[in-house]
Amino acid sequence: MWQETKHGLYKQFVFDDFREAWAFMQRVAAEVERVDHHPRWQNDRNVVDIWISTHKNGMQVTDQDRQLADAIDGLVDARVISEVEVSDDKKSTVVTEVQLYADGGSRGNPGPSACGYVLLDMGGEVLLRRGEYLGVTTNNQAEYQGLKLGLEHALHDFQAHEIRVYMDSMLVVNQMKGIFKIKNRDLWPIHNACVELSHKFQKISFDHVPRELNKLADAEVNNALDVALQNPPQNDKR
Repeated sequence: MWQETKHGLYKQFVFDDFREAWAFMQRVAAEVERVDHHPRWQNDRNVVDIWISTHKNGMQVTDQDRQLADAIDGLVDARVISEVEVSDDKKSTVVTEVQLYADGGSRGNPGPSACGYVLLDMGGEVLLRRGEYLGVTTNNQAEYQGLKLGLEHALHDFQAHEIRVYMDSMLVVNQMKGIFKIKNRDLWPIHNACVELSHKFQKISFDHVPRELNKLADAEVNNALDVALQNPPQNDKR
């Protein structure tokens, strides 16, 4: 039940794990953008705390706040996914609009590197999450690899027409937007590959997010690195 406090309507949501909490936050984010009424919230692993108030009314609770609270309650168990039959008699998930969270990291820069990418539908349900070891490379190259592989899977696995890309690398985001020039020639090939892939979508956007909002992709990076460094490929052994 929502509680009326001096900071507005308040409620805590507890989920089984961070994946479920994150999916819920994605659904809430889509709803608050739709109604253009933004709450204050915080997340700690599987727990999401939300405060709703109307600032122009001196933090008082209004009917608009109560309507948003009811809408958020209805999103707790929301699920959005569709399946269609394909010619090989297997089921393939088709999602026309997806979100991509991509990340990459290097332990040494350059050093052992991995990338991670997570695709979600617009309801916040995870469609695909994967991390891949890249060998020895740089942070920026790993970030771009995560973007490239995520875009490829969005196109080929889900036939997405529209995609919203979120990364915590301001460099990659601004280079993909054309705001920053690419001074490092080693990034030219992977950047050009990502640009070519981006042109295959009917609509694409790039947004920078803080690292704490890119936890799923970051976890895939670190998992891939941990596994690879515990069991190094033969050609990586010193």
